[in-house]
Amino acid sequence: MAKFRRRTCIILSLFILFIFSLMMGLKMLRPNKAAFGDPFGLDLLPEVRQRTPHLVKNVDSQRSDKINSETNIKNLKSVEISVKPSKASEPYLEELPPLNYYLHIFYYSWYGNPQFDGKYIHWNHPILKHWDPRITKDYPQGKHNPPDDIGSSFYPELGSYSSRDPSVIETHMKQMYSASIGVLALSWYPPDSSDENGAPTDDLVPAILDKAHKYNLKVTFHIEPYKNRDDQNMYKNVKYIIDKYGNHPAFYRYKTQTGNALPMFYVYDSYITKPEQWANLLTISGSRSIRNSPYDGLFIALLVEDKHKYDILQSGFDGIYTYFATNGFTYGSSYENWAKLKLFCDHFKLIFIPSVGPGYIDTSVRPWNTQNTRNRVNGKYYETALSAALQAHPSVISITSFNEWHEGTQIEKAVPKRTSNTVYLDYRPHKPSLYLELTRKWSEKYSKERATYALDHQLPVS
Repeated sequence: MAKFRRRTCIILSLFILFIFSLMMGLKMLRPNKAAFGDPFGLDLLPEVRQRTPHLVKNVDSQRSDKINSETNIKNLKSVEISVKPSKASEPYLEELPPLNYYLHIFYYSWYGNPQFDGKYIHWNHPILKHWDPRITKDYPQGKHNPPDDIGSSFYPELGSYSSRDPSVIETHMKQMYSASIGVLALSWYPPDSSDENGAPTDDLVPAILDKAHKYNLKVTFHIEPYKNRDDQNMYKNVKYIIDKYGNHPAFYRYKTQTGNALPMFYVYDSYITKPEQWANLLTISGSRSIRNSPYDGLFIALLVEDKHKYDILQSGFDGIYTYFATNGFTYGSSYENWAKLKLFCDHFKLIFIPSVGPGYIDTSVRPWNTQNTRNRVNGKYYETALSAALQAHPSVISITSFNEWHEGTQIEKAVPKRTSNTVYLDYRPHKPSLYLELTRKWSEKYSKERATYALDHQLPVS
């Protein structure tokens, strides 16, 4: 009997030892979390993914620059949400493709609110009158009344923000970076001047350049039709821009076929000024020629009508862009004409820059202009425009716009909003970052395709 008990104890001890050894072996087979990351599948869950160390670091680095909210609670919530990493809409910065410096986007710094500017600017845009008084009388008059009633058919995720808010500038640069956009074309008026609904903004340029540089973005200038613009004051203003901002690392220069790196200037409504005046500035023999001087650059004219091609040639411009995001609105903005315009530019050694946009709706400020509305169709309109632009094999593609909210061409994040009087449009069923994500997708596609045809067309590739 004692012998049987000893045998049972030995067998039991061996069994326990076997179980213990098996458990230790299984534990050693488990992957080390530090080496392999979170267990498979957890990184797909936004709530878990958001807590990874480098994302927390991004939040901490922004806390000192946190977006200042407006007085109402609704705007406060939307602003704070925009500073924190989006749970599902923003990729990690490390995962993004390189920036595409041949993809430019038009950017507006003309917005203001009471906290930063003492009053609302541009969000309270007036409702514009039709040139026919008989049509005007059928529509409402007056101005919009922010923060809940703004001059836009969409509502920004950041609320009725100020372009002077450092955190707004930071958020904008981060959004452009996330979309793989390389260059922002800053709407610019000379010091102490502005559009009729705004306030001077030239003093914001240093902050925009600094924030752009933080995200490796470049800044070029979109010169607006300021009062009495002519060849003489254009020379002074180009000189001012280059002297004051030209040494900043974020100041954009385009490398030409000859290897020169020159500043680029988009000139809005260039057709208003007569070709003879432009020729004084932009041709070598001009009386105020800027050519072969320290202030030489690439000047890009707006082409609206077909006949403008020859005016642009006579003027001495270096290229054309089309700006408007409304297919069919003008000759230049019609996709069907881009192949012909590209051939014209190639023949005369001009830079062709088609402008694409996500849609168009300006009825919050021009309620009588419904015929030019272009529905976004959940991003399909934008992708059709981008596809048409790529087919033309352009030197550069421009996007209208990052934040022209009045005309509904923005790719900046918008959110659902309803008031007692207005239901704003939004990007549902998609996320607020839809158009940033589509831009990133097409930026990468454009970068790859451009590399294949750049050598054939003798375009710069870096």
